[in-house]
Amino acid sequence: MKILFAGPSLSGTEFVPVRGGEDRLLPEYGLTCRGPAKCGDITHAVDQGFRVIALVDGRFEDVAAVWHKEILYALSRGATVYGAASMGALRAAECHPFGMIGIGEVFERYAFGGLEDDAAVAQVHAPAEFGYIAFSEAMVTIDATLDAALAAGTIDTGEYALIRTRADAVFFKERTWRRVFEVVSSEIDRAAERLKPHIRNIKREDASMLLDVLLERKSAAPVRELQPDFAGWQFNETTQWSKLRA
Repeated sequence: MKILFAGPSLSGTEFVPVRGGEDRLLPEYGLTCRGPAKCGDITHAVDQGFRVIALVDGRFEDVAAVWHKEILYALSRGATVYGAASMGALRAAECHPFGMIGIGEVFERYAFGGLEDDAAVAQVHAPAEFGYIAFSEAMVTIDATLDAALAAGTIDTGEYALIRTRADAVFFKERTWRRVFEVVSSEIDRAAERLKPHIRNIKREDASMLLDVLLERKSAAPVRELQPDFAGWQFNETTQWSKLRA
C-alpha cells in the first residue's frame, strides 16, 4: 500500500486531493493521495497499513509540522519513506542517515549543499477545494532560476547576489515573481525579461522525480551512504512519543 502527501508542489495534477479531508484514490497506481501532511499523519499512515510513504508537502504554520520521530517510527516498522521538493526534502535531509530516501535537487541542497533555511521551501497556497494552487514562490525556486540565468550568462554574479538578497528579504507570503521584479527594477535593467526564460519550478520538478520512483517508472538515484554511527539505530518509545500516539 502506497500513500503520497502532496499539495502545491503537484497542484493541478491527478495526485492532489480536491476535497478537504478526503483521500484521492488512484487504484491504477495502487496509490492513495492526501494533502500536505501535519504532525501525526505519517504515524497514522503506518498504523493504517501503508508501507510505502511519500512526503512532498507539509503543513507548518497553523498546526505542528511532521515530526522526525514519526518518520523514524515508520522506518522502524519496515516502511519505505521517500521525501522530496518541500517538507519532504527537509525531513529527508534530516532523516536520510536513518534510512529515509531523499530525491531531487532541493533534498541535495539541504543534505549536502549547505542550504539550512527551512523557510526556503515555504509557500502560501489555496485550500484543497481549489487544488492547493500556490500564491507565492519558494526561495528554492528563486535560487534555481538565478542559477540557470547565471549559467546562461543572462545575469552576472553581482546581479545574481543583488536579486537573491532582495528576494530573500521579501516576506515569504508576499514573495511572487512580480514582487521580486519590483524590488530590483531600479537597479537591474530588464530583470523580468531576462529572468523569465530561466524560471524553474524546482519543487514541481523534484516532486515529479519522486512520482517516477513511487510509481516504479524509474529507480531512485543512489544517495550517499548512511553514516556508520546510525547504521544500527533502534527506535525508542519515549514519553513524548507516547503522548503523540495518544
